[in-house]
Amino acid sequence: MTDHFFAGSFGGDVSKISPGTKLECKICWHVYDPAVGDTYWQVPPGTAFADLPEHWTCPECDSAKAGFMVIADE
Repeated sequence: MTDHFFAGSFGGDVSKISPGTKLECKICWHVYDPAVGDTYWQVPPGTAFADLPEHWTCPECDSAKAGFMVIADE
């Protein structure tokens, strides 16, 4: 992870999150909840943020995964 990410940003560092971690887009505040998945990208419920495909972006604003903020860990 580099210093240009916001504090709390995922930044691509999967060691910072667990399979149940919820993350929020820093642009539009969309929350990715692993328990729900993502119907836009056809990601099934139970898919951890770390397991999302490399091409996945925010379904609301197209922001990159690395900019998502860690908001909850279950």
